[in-house]
Amino acid sequence: MIIQGDSSPFPFGYTSIVKMNDDKTRKAGMNFGILVLKKGEVMNGSGEKSGKKERVCVLLSGEACFSWRDQSVNVGRTSIWTQKPWCLHVPSGESMSIRALSDRAEVAVLTAFNDRVFEPHFYGGGEVKSEERGKGILNDTSERIVRTIFDYKSAPHSNLVIGETITFPGRWSSYPPHSHMQPEIYHYRFTPDNGFGLAAVGEKAYKVYNNDTLVITDNMTHPQAAAPGYAMYYLWAIRHLPQEPYLEPKDDPSHTWMLEKDAKIWPNR
Repeated sequence: MIIQGDSSPFPFGYTSIVKMNDDKTRKAGMNFGILVLKKGEVMNGSGEKSGKKERVCVLLSGEACFSWRDQSVNVGRTSIWTQKPWCLHVPSGESMSIRALSDRAEVAVLTAFNDRVFEPHFYGGGEVKSEERGKGILNDTSERIVRTIFDYKSAPHSNLVIGETITFPGRWSSYPPHSHMQPEIYHYRFTPDNGFGLAAVGEKAYKVYNNDTLVITDNMTHPQAAAPGYAMYYLWAIRHLPQEPYLEPKDDPSHTWMLEKDAKIWPNR
């Protein structure tokens, strides 16, 4: 399902978007929202009171000081399009804080049930894997950048997989169409910000805009497309299922022919 946002910037404070206790989004099994802080403003957190939940905080824009235990780091991000993310990941009950160092600091916040005890970790720089996918196939029509912040291999103690995708103008991503039984959230941004894209989920298609959020469940395929002239970003979060962690997507077999080495794509060039 699509949760339509306001294309204008998020207001200061916390905007809740996906909620575990909302019948419309409970299948996601995640809480997701956008936190916006003014310069000098601090968000303190020590875990949610309703159950044990791990917490992920991804800096989207601005400058901020992330603190946990006896550590703190000052980081900034001026562009989600050209710069890798910074991300703090903490277990249930772990105290942490975020203080804005710029006039406006915007952070995506995700939580999911997890009673495991693990060391907090701050991801960034070379630790975030960035790949160009789709280059050299399908006349580059599905070329995109995929940044994996952490996954089951790098963080088996987590119940989440977190990353970002940059879809170039007029191109496709999450393509060829794939699916996985684990639920997923996509949160969109566009440049220019009046842009749009298309999200197909199973047999339904949605027109997506800046600040929209998509909840994907029930093992549905979910290919994406950016309109020509507009680049599309989405933050993605996948929740592992009990005894069924997300390891890799399952391509729709009716479309895997295009990945063959000598696949004939029209026009033939």
